[in-house]
Amino acid sequence: MTEGPRSTKIVSRPPVAESMRRIEEAFGEAPPPAAMIPAEAPEEDEPRAGPSEDAIRAAEALLFASGTPITARQLSEKLGPDVDVEAVLMTLKHQYQGRGVLLVEAGGAWRFQTAPDLAGLFAEKRTEPRKLPRAALETLAVIAYHQPATRAEIEDIRGVSLAKGSLDLLIEIGWVRPRGRRKSPGRPLTFGTTDAFLAHFGLSGLDSLPGKEDLKALGLLEGRAAAEVEVPRPSDEPAPDEEPLSEGDDGEGFFVDHLSDDDD
Repeated sequence: MTEGPRSTKIVSRPPVAESMRRIEEAFGEAPPPAAMIPAEAPEEDEPRAGPSEDAIRAAEALLFASGTPITARQLSEKLGPDVDVEAVLMTLKHQYQGRGVLLVEAGGAWRFQTAPDLAGLFAEKRTEPRKLPRAALETLAVIAYHQPATRAEIEDIRGVSLAKGSLDLLIEIGWVRPRGRRKSPGRPLTFGTTDAFLAHFGLSGLDSLPGKEDLKALGLLEGRAAAEVEVPRPSDEPAPDEEPLSEGDDGEGFFVDHLSDDDD
């Protein structure tokens, strides 16, 4: 039997160039996958300039002058929108660190306050002034304008008896003092005001006491009373009928007002 013709299968071979490329890929340095390539780092922003000295000084002045804490928003309204208020406050806070005055934030607002370790410097003890009763005030007014005045003269001017303790109180607080004795039977004590009285009421001397026109301007004298009342002008000099207290005589430390308790 005669064999028929054999079929020939043609196998295409890759060209040499393609083969070389594959060899290079296999044994050479292949480029890394895209996922392995690090992304380029973004360009860094240029560092922002710190707050200007003018802005710092302006904020410092505003904080010192304000009687209440100031918020950053309030500062921004004063300093302008171009000022980094937060940076200004941080700069000021750093500058005052460790000093006697600190910049602190409280309740969302900023203020200067004394360093806590210095609080003891501001501890102060004050004596509350004693409120004078009406009788003592009237007695003081009579003595101030009519000095030297005796107890009997004070009672005659006020029209009532002087209660026990009225003069004691005025002497105790240092506004009234025994200043002499009247040259009359019984040689009664005379009383006058002190330098402490002048200092408390802001008077340079007895001649600075309000006169008649001053009292009218204050509304204390009106109409007929203003025309009839004469306001005396007291003096520190001894009166013609007054003898100054001698050493060992009854002084401020020895005087006691022994009168009745009745008064208006």
